[in-house]
Amino acid sequence: MPTVRDVRRNAGDEPITMLTAYDAPTASVVDDAGVDVILVGDSMGNAKLGYDTTLPVTVDEVASATGAVSRVTEDAVVVADMPFLSFGADEADSIEHCGRMLKEANADAVKLESGPHTVELTDRLTDLGIPVMAHLGLTPQHVNQLGGYFRQGTDQSAAKRILDLSREHEDAGACSLVLEHVPANVASDVTDALDVPTIGIGAGPGTDGQVLVVDDAIGLSERSPPFAEQFGDVKTEMENAVEGYVDAVESGEFPSEEHSHVEEDVDSLY
Repeated sequence: MPTVRDVRRNAGDEPITMLTAYDAPTASVVDDAGVDVILVGDSMGNAKLGYDTTLPVTVDEVASATGAVSRVTEDAVVVADMPFLSFGADEADSIEHCGRMLKEANADAVKLESGPHTVELTDRLTDLGIPVMAHLGLTPQHVNQLGGYFRQGTDQSAAKRILDLSREHEDAGACSLVLEHVPANVASDVTDALDVPTIGIGAGPGTDGQVLVVDDAIGLSERSPPFAEQFGDVKTEMENAVEGYVDAVESGEFPSEEHSHVEEDVDSLY
């Protein structure tokens, strides 16, 4: 079973692959495909739970999904994405919520959408044995503050702030860093400055690894961000299968004799 330390130690040898998963069947496919890290993302809010943002996602929902993912994952490292207001307001509550993901849901690490407010928390969690994946650049939990999902680090001061926060989180013990929707040259500079691996999403090819929302990658999303790539068309396959089922039932083709059993010893009941 690979560990967070293995991912960190192997960074630079070959690119790290990370995808989200929110349920056991998807996690099993992702794990069997050889993905290094499975992120149980709060992106489940948009991708699975029907919300417009990630903000309504709860600790219980992430814990339940993480448990489902970890139960079928054999090779990938499982990271639980801590939802909005589950950390950062009160240290004791933050530790309890993060600890649940390891103790109850069997995650290997937690991910925090990071900022100045998470540096000390990252240090404390690391001291307690809870590996932390930091996350800088576009942080979707700040959508109301940012005014939308816009590229970050686009001027000198903003880029320097991302670099400084990256170093602070590395010094605090973060085991890795997600960089989301930042200029490729900024992500490359941050990667060069850190010893811990960086994992990019919309951050160009210069990071140590890449992550996507699985629904975007397999073609199940209604809308995908401009930096995502669709590697399959699962939505069309599902539509065809469901339409085929409806047609077969309505035409009487399903169920056929092969799908049915007749018990000869049971007399007619009516």
